[in-house]
Amino acid sequence: MELQITTQILIWAFALAFVLGAVANKTNFCTMGAVSDWVNMGDTNRMKAWLLAIAVALLGVTLIEGIMGYASIDPSLPPYRSEQFAWLRYIVGGVLFGIGMTFASGCGNKTLVRIGGGNIKSIFVLIVAGFFAYLMTKTDFYAVLFHPWVSATTINLGKMGMAGQDIPAIIGGIFGAENLNTLRIVFGLIIGSAILFHVFRSEDFRSNNENVISGIIIGIIIVLAWAITGGSMGTAWKEAVDFMDEVPVGVMTQSYTFINPMGDTFALALDPTNSLLISFGVMSLFGVIAGSLVISLLAKAFRIEWFNDLKDFINHMFGAVLMGIGGVLGMGCTIGQGITGFSTLALGSILVFVSIVFGSALTMKIQFYKMVYEEEATFAKSFITALVDMKLLPAAMRKLEAV
Repeated sequence: MELQITTQILIWAFALAFVLGAVANKTNFCTMGAVSDWVNMGDTNRMKAWLLAIAVALLGVTLIEGIMGYASIDPSLPPYRSEQFAWLRYIVGGVLFGIGMTFASGCGNKTLVRIGGGNIKSIFVLIVAGFFAYLMTKTDFYAVLFHPWVSATTINLGKMGMAGQDIPAIIGGIFGAENLNTLRIVFGLIIGSAILFHVFRSEDFRSNNENVISGIIIGIIIVLAWAITGGSMGTAWKEAVDFMDEVPVGVMTQSYTFINPMGDTFALALDPTNSLLISFGVMSLFGVIAGSLVISLLAKAFRIEWFNDLKDFINHMFGAVLMGIGGVLGMGCTIGQGITGFSTLALGSILVFVSIVFGSALTMKIQFYKMVYEEEATFAKSFITALVDMKLLPAAMRKLEAV
């Protein structure tokens, strides 16, 4: 008997996420780790693995959407190419998420990977981040605290003649170009190829098989999810919903992201008998954990890890709160916006990507100076010195000697 289309989609969501979790665990693919290597050691190999995943995903979307016409990415969940360009929301959300993932020892995907490896701390991070993502998406929390200023600072690109906030749509709107699909192909190929060139020009990166393999496979997984939910199977999935008395949540073209699904999983935990709450995102969350768990067991690397002390607990919980709020505010995480969203060339996704890296890098520098100089390094001194290091303030304003 043929499985219902919704069940097929959910199985694919789990299966691809299983591979993602296994690969991320096996190769130590970690976006926060990429920022840490870059900031603390000047090593950009893991950052290049992240960029490689972006390039592969971008070129894949260009192929299946623009060249082949197999899948349509518009509209999507979340609405990456929306005409509503909420620039301040993207920046604030990205910075908060970047700070949060640094305190919580990893982004949304890494949290799930660490759970699969036996990390109890990450279970607490998942619960707290999921709770705040739930507050942001299922209650009036967002409407009261964020909607007024987000709404006031959002630019309606549609009124400016632009079909969306992706770079090709913006360029097309400015210059009056009519063939948006051609622009998406051209910009997708150019930007994707430029990133590939930048990444593979490094002999050190080329010689690191794990980084190369992780970037390629994770990028392909993002494309496959787009193809499944935005192609013929996804079309049948959406059409089937029209004939259902009770509609499942999250039936829309999408690929992988992990903060909103944490909120969805929290909602499912509150109502575990409601099968309509089992979404693509929820299945992806469990898939990553399962994939990481299998690799951990096979490699005999499964280790129970607990908080070192009360300060460690507070840091992780603080980070989880910021991840839950920032991830929803920024409409995605390092995977959801940093790879999935980037693959659509949405300007908002690129802005979130940059903001996450900035927030994380700034936090790491502040933590470093406070660790080295201890009591002398007040937050203000560490903050100003970190901005000097990042060349955002003049050298004359340095408060602490460079280490």
